[in-house]
Amino acid sequence: MTNSNILITNARVFTAGKDGPDAEAIAIEGNRIALVGSNADAESLRGPDTRVIDAQGRTVMPGFIDSHFHLLNGAKELRFAQLQEVRSLEMLRGALVNYAEATQGSEWIAGIGLVYGILPDGSSVTRQQLDEIIPDRPVYLVAYDGHTAWANTEALRRADILNGREVGSFGKIVTDDEGLATGELREGAAMNLVEDLIPEVTAEETLDLLARAVKMAAGFGLTSVQNMNGDLKDLSVYQKLEARGEMLLRVYVPFLVYPEMNPSVLSEAVAMRDASSNKVRGGLVKFFMDGVIESYTGLLLDDYEGRSGWRGTAQFEPEHFTELALEADKHGLQIAVHCTGDGAVRRVLDTYEVIRNQNGARDSRHRIEHIELVGDADVPRFAELGVIAAMQPAHSPLVVDSTDPWPARVGPARYRRSFAWTTLREAGAHLAFGSDWTVASMNPMTGIYAALNRAPWQEGDPHQSQTLEDTLLGYTRDAAYAEHMEHEKGVLKEGYLADVVMLSEDIFQTPKEKMLRVKAVLTICDGEVIYEE
Repeated sequence: MTNSNILITNARVFTAGKDGPDAEAIAIEGNRIALVGSNADAESLRGPDTRVIDAQGRTVMPGFIDSHFHLLNGAKELRFAQLQEVRSLEMLRGALVNYAEATQGSEWIAGIGLVYGILPDGSSVTRQQLDEIIPDRPVYLVAYDGHTAWANTEALRRADILNGREVGSFGKIVTDDEGLATGELREGAAMNLVEDLIPEVTAEETLDLLARAVKMAAGFGLTSVQNMNGDLKDLSVYQKLEARGEMLLRVYVPFLVYPEMNPSVLSEAVAMRDASSNKVRGGLVKFFMDGVIESYTGLLLDDYEGRSGWRGTAQFEPEHFTELALEADKHGLQIAVHCTGDGAVRRVLDTYEVIRNQNGARDSRHRIEHIELVGDADVPRFAELGVIAAMQPAHSPLVVDSTDPWPARVGPARYRRSFAWTTLREAGAHLAFGSDWTVASMNPMTGIYAALNRAPWQEGDPHQSQTLEDTLLGYTRDAAYAEHMEHEKGVLKEGYLADVVMLSEDIFQTPKEKMLRVKAVLTICDGEVIYEE
């Protein structure tokens, strides 16, 4: 065996592997793992040019794989006001005024990450309140989940929707008793009427923002992300950054399927798969079946709490979705579908069953994303149909308060079926974890903290909290499995890709309530150090 490029010794190595104990050292040669074993084993691979890193007892593990991400969109949003920490109207005022002062050369005031209930009574902001803060420039603010936005009067006027407008069944311009828009816009059918007026960034600015986002991700220990929106043009943007030598991560890029599309467009998804490069891959198609429960657009099996007769809505009619999904499966494409409500989950599982019956069983690993609610009868179907449950622990409310309307929308009786990580895992489902950045922080420790510390919301609810090992597997080996890459990455094993993260401490000795203090101090992707504290 030749000399190693990098040795990491004196580590608490979590291999994430099924066959073999943890180790204390790893060796990297080129872009592959050359050895996982003892310090003595690693020492035998030391050469004159080998870099030796003493981990000093800290955890070394496979690089984090985020199974649900919005890399390019999130990168572009870095130029907007970041409102994730805003919890009151006064905080919003300060954030917008500061942003307005910093962007006097542009017209629009745009922000992302706003929570729903920032007013004392738990309600959302109105156009009049935004007018009082910024009266003379158009304001457009997007909720943290990307499914609701709020605009001031000037922005609504420019979009010609101040007097409301019908936007179809999947979307809503909320109006008051006089028929005037309140400022709240639900789902893309309404939101895009304003959002499309905001000037786009140039191609070069896009690449610079993308490089910035990729560096942020590397700093959190991420080495792979599974993107959840895209097309052939987006894939080419990622590959342009790769050509510049700045694509530090591996990116799985889907083709996003819209309701107005017909099966012939899936040829673009096939072209994306065929155009895959070293770090940028295609082969996935993404659908949005429903919206989000916070804005009553998630599709439920039963009525929303306190809203008799309303169960939400779906973007795709069942027959049309099945037609598209059948065709995608025939091409050997993997399918991922956004489903927050239990009604959406059932509709997609029904289609996956049709696919298996008509196209035949194969190792398709079709996916359902989010699964904030799941019906009891549908829990065993994930294992039966081989469907991946791609879930985001940080989406689960850890406390019930007025800033998050989610618990009030579903009601106490459905809590036990919410964010059912343990229930699904015990029924044999494959779970993969992610962040849904920019909906939640891209820092994996945010999701790990939520997975470990979730408690039942009321007496009698099942405990859905995860063990540390299962949680880490959800961000490594199991996430790699979710994209058909478990034979290449997600595990520290000889011959596997050298995607590695070293943490700031031995995470297995960290109290679960202190998990947010853990951070990445070294990130390696493809054998190259991409972040070092």
